[in-house]
Amino acid sequence: LSFSRNRTPSKSPIFSRIRNQILDLREDPENPQLLKDGDIMLGGIFSFHSSWVNSQDTYRHKPLPLQCISLNFRGFQYAQAMLFAIEEINNSTALLPGISLGYKIYDSCKSITRSVRVALALANGNEIISALSPPCTRPAQVQAIMGETSSSPCMAIATVIGPFHIPMISHFATCACLSDKTKYPSFLRTIPSDYYQSRALAQLVWHFGWTWVGALRTNDDYGNNGMATFTETAQKLGICLEYSVSFFRTDPPDKIQKIIDIIKASTSMVIVAFLSLVDIDLLIQELSLHNMTGYQWVGTEAWIFDSQTAVMDINHILDGAIGLSIPKAHVSGMREFMLDVMPLNSSSNEMFSEFWEKLFSCKFKQSTSLVGNQTECTGHEDLTGVQNSFTDMSLMPIFNNVYKGVYAVAHALHNILSCNKTCNKKVQLDTFTDGDEVYFNENGDPAAKYEIINWQPTEHGIVDFVTVGLYDASLPADKQLNLLNKSLIWAQNSQQVPLSVCSEKCPPGTHKVLQKGKPVCCYDCIRCAEGEINSITCVRCHPEFWSNERRDACVKKEAEFLSYEEIMGELLTATSLFGTCITAVVAFIFFRYRKTPIVRANNSELSFLLLFSLTLCFLCSLTFIGRPSEWSCMLRHTAFGITFVLCISCVLGKTIVVLMAFRATLPGSNVMKWFGPTQQKLTVLGFTLIQVIICILWLTISPPFPFINFKKFKDKIILECALGSAVGFWAVLGYIGLLAMLCFILAFLARKLPDNFNDAKFITFSMLIFCAVWITFIPAYVSSPGKFSVAVEIFAILASSFGLLFCIFIPKCYIILLKPQKNTKKNMMGKEASNSF
Repeated sequence: LSFSRNRTPSKSPIFSRIRNQILDLREDPENPQLLKDGDIMLGGIFSFHSSWVNSQDTYRHKPLPLQCISLNFRGFQYAQAMLFAIEEINNSTALLPGISLGYKIYDSCKSITRSVRVALALANGNEIISALSPPCTRPAQVQAIMGETSSSPCMAIATVIGPFHIPMISHFATCACLSDKTKYPSFLRTIPSDYYQSRALAQLVWHFGWTWVGALRTNDDYGNNGMATFTETAQKLGICLEYSVSFFRTDPPDKIQKIIDIIKASTSMVIVAFLSLVDIDLLIQELSLHNMTGYQWVGTEAWIFDSQTAVMDINHILDGAIGLSIPKAHVSGMREFMLDVMPLNSSSNEMFSEFWEKLFSCKFKQSTSLVGNQTECTGHEDLTGVQNSFTDMSLMPIFNNVYKGVYAVAHALHNILSCNKTCNKKVQLDTFTDGDEVYFNENGDPAAKYEIINWQPTEHGIVDFVTVGLYDASLPADKQLNLLNKSLIWAQNSQQVPLSVCSEKCPPGTHKVLQKGKPVCCYDCIRCAEGEINSITCVRCHPEFWSNERRDACVKKEAEFLSYEEIMGELLTATSLFGTCITAVVAFIFFRYRKTPIVRANNSELSFLLLFSLTLCFLCSLTFIGRPSEWSCMLRHTAFGITFVLCISCVLGKTIVVLMAFRATLPGSNVMKWFGPTQQKLTVLGFTLIQVIICILWLTISPPFPFINFKKFKDKIILECALGSAVGFWAVLGYIGLLAMLCFILAFLARKLPDNFNDAKFITFSMLIFCAVWITFIPAYVSSPGKFSVAVEIFAILASSFGLLFCIFIPKCYIILLKPQKNTKKNMMGKEASNSF
């Protein structure tokens, strides 16, 4: 053995706690001569037999004495491992030199009551029938107890011997409850706690995507505590248990049958078995009777690497099982020592006759059970060629745990004896190494390391325990589980990982809706609503995005606005430019014939100003086309409002001129001097200035701005100009409407005035068209979606502009170009031609 000086401060050495317990004994005044000149005794409690039981819980209901039946070779193997370690230490000159370790090993018969009884006997130094005990010349109290194998007996023993401060070291008791130092202060173990194993199993199940599993457990402290931790961890990982049932080997057959029925009725294909070795063997027998193969088993270290369990599984119930085992170990010379059974036969204990007879399937001559056709035992039989559970070394990792426990005690004793009376029991001592560094943590547990074992049947029907991964609890959480690059064999020799889910994974575009009254792993897949995609639940896309057809991704919405590239935009642009050109042509005609009577008679200055304003009206419609921007939004409404007021003001001025001209023909009337060209221009300027003020206020207080409308359409974005102030917008339109109505009324009153060419008639028609267009515009604008509302507004602008242009100017152009003979002053004033137009 070598020693390691590089110990991690946070980890107490394995023998430091044992040393403290032994120091407590040395300081006990009732045991002053315990460690003086004689041998140091170690106690051992192992199960060489099973106890006689009925259907009730033995240790609660069955009185002593108990009958030990059914010899168990595993107990002998554990005892042999202990003896090997003691003999090796006694032969060592470096460890406990000059001191001989003795031992007293007892058979607990798998009875908690018997285990407690022999533990008390060891603690009190009483003599009791020993299974493996050499003759001693003087009694000696044991300094430590090796055992027991199961968790429940260890809990009972540790509770009883705790006040005696006698260290108890178990090699196979894994219940996490035993880490509680307030209840079990003197308990230690060389096997990891189920605190780590249960979590490792949950991570293993989660790794393979099994979210719907069944659970079986032994109805004792080992099974119940281990499964409780597994369940807690599994729930955090999103794993659901379809069922979780317990049983014990002594349960009546009808309870086992109920478990079989539960498994048959279940839909989960994975079974997590937190079972002891005896209980898994019993379950295999029952499952074989019902030919229940095809389930994927997940096992614990209690049975996953036990070859005898594999031998019993003749119907291949457990083929493909996967689980955690103690890492493989090799102790030089241990196998040979354990298989050397001749020293055992030299014992005078009657139990070894039974052991020998079962080992070699023979009977001693003096045996009362000898029958005629059985081979007689000679006592010199050879183990060569014998194949049974005693010669099976698959549990070498557990034998190594026994071996390490004995060495831990020996190192603790060695340090105590070396320091004499000046020993400070609070000083941390060095760890010892046995291949790996050996120590206890603060709870008395060793480092938690496991191998992941896969049952892979071979061609000859023998199961091969293949290591397919490792688990190390000391590593970071994301690196603790490490599966090696090896092919796994699953249930029924399948190469595919089994599927065990309550509900299939929801396809893209759907989300989970839990089924009423069932665990969270059971759900229905409901298609996500429009605009949502699936994650864990349906998630609403960002307002600028929309779900695709499969509902599995958000795609950017199409931005919609009236652009120059689309057909509607092109048509409106062409119409606007066409109106501008027509207006320019009319203006050219009027300018070319500006001295003719028909142009002069219709107030040429107002006519040219009206044509200019109509040109602006046609052109302002172009500001409504294209991607909205801050400037375009402010420009389009104000330009529209001001140009139309300018246009209507000119028409209104022409209407007033007609009325004034008729009044001027009356005797004694001089109204024309009050409404000459200067007054007409001021009138137009005044009406227009009012609209300019309204627009300035609108732009100052709350101007129009570009706005992204997500609500009008689900699958597209509308880029539009928000009005800013609705009052400002409707004030601009209202003022235009007011001037238009005023102009219409005045023109209507002047429509029958005597003249061959009464301009009021055409103004009336134009205002009628103008008002009709804008009255119908309001409901059409409000109800039109998206870019069509902009198109409606442009259409209203163009329609009203064309109405004014055609009704007022086209008749005059007709006379100028096609009827020049009528373009005379005489004709304009004649009565006979009053109905020419």
